[in-house]
Amino acid sequence: MEATFKEELASLEDSVVKLNFENAIKAAREAITRGASLIEVIESLRSGLNVVGDKFENGEYFLSELIVAGEIAKEVMEIIRTYMKEEKMKYYGKVVLATVEGDIHDIGKNLVNIMLTAAGFEVIDLGVDVPAEKIVQAVREHKPQIIGLSALLTSTMIKMEDVIKALEDAGLRGSVKVIVGGSPVTEEFAKKIGADYKAIDAVDGVDKCRQWLSG
Repeated sequence: MEATFKEELASLEDSVVKLNFENAIKAAREAITRGASLIEVIESLRSGLNVVGDKFENGEYFLSELIVAGEIAKEVMEIIRTYMKEEKMKYYGKVVLATVEGDIHDIGKNLVNIMLTAAGFEVIDLGVDVPAEKIVQAVREHKPQIIGLSALLTSTMIKMEDVIKALEDAGLRGSVKVIVGGSPVTEEFAKKIGADYKAIDAVDGVDKCRQWLSG
């Protein structure tokens, strides 16, 4: 049986890369039914999305392909959420997620969302193209311990600094940790704008959030 669900996990990853919506959904359902853990399904989804991201960076895939991969990811996430409701998990705290203003890419953010949820966090996802003011408003309303900011473009990642400044102006910066991520974002840039951490990938980001709130 283990070999069977490993085949399904491999099929899920391959289907994401090939942008085969129906096969990806089928593989995800069958993998879980045949004994795969939700984390294993998430990892296969993440691996496939990473390849899609690489293809986009290399010019082999374009925005339309990113959108299709994002839709596949959303559907697989809904399947995972259905099973997650049946499992009891430790509660860590709240995280507000957003792709910054001017940027509409959300594959990485969506993956962080599902992985944080699976790890025991309450996630408030503000979506894409989110202005700093809206993020500040969400912090006031939801009182999260962590804010996660994503950007896939060098022209939009500078908006992360605007968010941090807006938090400072609102007197809220000291109440939250700010974690940033996205392919153009470097550790040096994160330090320069005053972020608390630059996530290497979704797994690293979730591990850091768990570390912050485990004390």
